[in-house]
Amino acid sequence: MRKPILLFLFSIFFLYSFAQYDGYIYPKDPKVQQNLKELQDCKFGLFMHWGTYSQWGCVESWGLCPEGDTTQRNGPYSADYFTYKKAYENLQKTFNPVNFNPEKWATAAKYAGMKYVVFTTKHHDGFCMFDTKQTTYKITDALTPFSSNKRSNIAKEIFTAFRKDSFKIGAYFSKPDWHNENFWWPYFPPKDRNVNYDISKNHARWDRFKEFTYKQLEELTTGYGKLDILWFDGGWVMPAKHNPALDQDIDMPAIVAMARKNQPQLIVVDRWGPAEHENYRTPEQEIPEKPLTYPWETCMSMGNSWSYVPNDTYKTPMVLVQSLIKIVSRGGNFLLNIGPDPKGELDPVAYQRLHDMGDWMKLNSEGIYNSVPVAPYSKENIFYTKSKDKDLIYLYWLSESDEVKLPKEFTTEMPSTKTIKKVTLLANQQSVNWKVKDNKLTLLMPKSMNSKQPIKYAAVFKIEYKN
Repeated sequence: MRKPILLFLFSIFFLYSFAQYDGYIYPKDPKVQQNLKELQDCKFGLFMHWGTYSQWGCVESWGLCPEGDTTQRNGPYSADYFTYKKAYENLQKTFNPVNFNPEKWATAAKYAGMKYVVFTTKHHDGFCMFDTKQTTYKITDALTPFSSNKRSNIAKEIFTAFRKDSFKIGAYFSKPDWHNENFWWPYFPPKDRNVNYDISKNHARWDRFKEFTYKQLEELTTGYGKLDILWFDGGWVMPAKHNPALDQDIDMPAIVAMARKNQPQLIVVDRWGPAEHENYRTPEQEIPEKPLTYPWETCMSMGNSWSYVPNDTYKTPMVLVQSLIKIVSRGGNFLLNIGPDPKGELDPVAYQRLHDMGDWMKLNSEGIYNSVPVAPYSKENIFYTKSKDKDLIYLYWLSESDEVKLPKEFTTEMPSTKTIKKVTLLANQQSVNWKVKDNKLTLLMPKSMNSKQPIKYAAVFKIEYKN
């Protein structure tokens, strides 16, 4: 994932990239358009960062990158870079997630209300969690203990398990590959996240990397069932016309054409890349302050790290539920990340968070799915969504504590000038009285409201209008 602190060398590139955001290009293919609309209705998905690095409980891949503030080496090998790199790559020889059970993950995610999954088939370190034929640095190679397991093709097993539970399927794929000798040529030490040689003087080497990348993506789009999303990370790998700092052209037009030939409905997410290959955008670890004019999702880690870290600090259920509400009220999707441990399990706290979110969604998801933003979007602790298909508006009253304690009454902006027919509290289907004055809506709570079964994190009111 993109790191929060960047070297000055890349500042020009990122400023240039972010300037592209006003130039969003909506996909032209009807099948892609339909898939994108369906994904926007899903609202909530599961992101999973998993690889050999889980054994060290360290940040995924980035310890390999000698890039100033993004360097995050730790452990007994951290003093010397080359010792660290060799030890890191030897993690392949001990990776054996014997508790791997993707059906358990799918069940937990489905209960939480998630409707799509994006899994890291390959991160920047180059270790492949699928049975690629292009390298031995993979989960199914004989050097990896788990290769003898009948479920060793982890990406395929995950996609199959989640697909059976009606999830949309997304494959994360890193464009840079720090293990491949044609990206980081062993003749030179790497100096940053980019290719470590002059491509203009070594065209044949770069062409081999392009072919390697193309073939891996051909494998993923032909041998792993229906894919809905191809989620590219490593957005700095792009042509000079889009990245003035460095020309690293892997021929995305050819890759996307091939992928869509194999998967006609495929949504492509080339993060910070050319607009035609960025079918939706991915603000990372942040929630936009207002609705955006293009399809988007916030990708956010449940803990402090994208990958597994022992005793990580996880966001509270209240923060997670309220983040979902805020994101959806602004028209986005929430892609929530959890990193499995080296044995193939999720932290019990992560399971509990998914269960707590599911409990809330069971009562209140009506206002989340198939919704669109509606003005005034939010006001203090109150947020709004509108049904995409019906004349309904949902008002969310966000609590400051786990248990919602509603006031006797509260007044807020009118989300519509139409005449109200009925207001209902979704959590217990209790009718709520209201009054309208000067374009302000006041909801009056019945005396029994807070004495019933406790409402957690946020109360949701359904507002129905007269025809």
